[in-house]
Amino acid sequence: MAVASLPLAQAMAENAALVERQIGLMLPKSDLPEARLFDAMRHACLNGGKRLRPFLVMEGAKLFGVDPGCALRVAAAIEFMHCYSLVHDDLPAMDNSDLRRGQPTVHKLYDDATAILAGDALLTLSFEVLAEPDTHADPQVRVALVQALAKAAGGRGMVGGQMLDIIAETTVFELHTVSRLQRMKTGELIAFSAEAGAILGKASAPQRQALRAYAHDLGLAFQIADDLLDAEGDTETAGKPVGQDADLGKATFVSIQGVERARAQARMLVEQAERHLAIFEGRAEMLRAVARFVIDRRH
Repeated sequence: MAVASLPLAQAMAENAALVERQIGLMLPKSDLPEARLFDAMRHACLNGGKRLRPFLVMEGAKLFGVDPGCALRVAAAIEFMHCYSLVHDDLPAMDNSDLRRGQPTVHKLYDDATAILAGDALLTLSFEVLAEPDTHADPQVRVALVQALAKAAGGRGMVGGQMLDIIAETTVFELHTVSRLQRMKTGELIAFSAEAGAILGKASAPQRQALRAYAHDLGLAFQIADDLLDAEGDTETAGKPVGQDADLGKATFVSIQGVERARAQARMLVEQAERHLAIFEGRAEMLRAVARFVIDRRH
């Protein structure tokens, strides 16, 4: 994270430590025969990572004076959802990846069936956490969180985007379809993460919309940066295999636009994302810094 500003790098590191601890407390342990499942879940979630989505939850919650304990629970829930998606994405039937965050993927360390079940368990755990009274005293807020995450993660969000990603292996997509794919596969969970604090804080519709718009631009910039890393990076730096999209013949922002145009688009999206935060009158500086960090990251 050397390219992040010092205040941002410190804030993200501190937040990641808090989230890591919360995740560790929430993930089940067992000495029963099914303990292998819980071990796989913990391996999927406790191997580091930027914890970008939880950071967005926590920073968004600060804008509305949300209880940090409540926000931390939602931050853990979104990380469970994100980690489930990574476990399934790494499977031989999907990307067939051996490495994630510099560690063996769950199916490599355990087996395919255990990885599928671990992903399923993390997916359902995310909703269990959101539905618990400790997450928010108001049941309507809890329902709103569950509904928003379900939309972001389902067929019209992350899972639908993954389907498009599979289709992309045998179909040549134009730029607008690639943009839609990435908005669904990556952007919708990022949008939920940015908006979750506003849901917890019962914020106004314009404030919620501003955070969603910010996050959609951020999510697209994030994916372009990912494509650039895939095209220009190396496995050791990225912590995962690179060049897989090119090997599969998938259209990406880089393959369609070229490196320089893709990088220019990412910077334009970041500037646009920052403008959406004007409604908060200087109280969202960390969110601005995250946008700038996303396109300069090295992993």
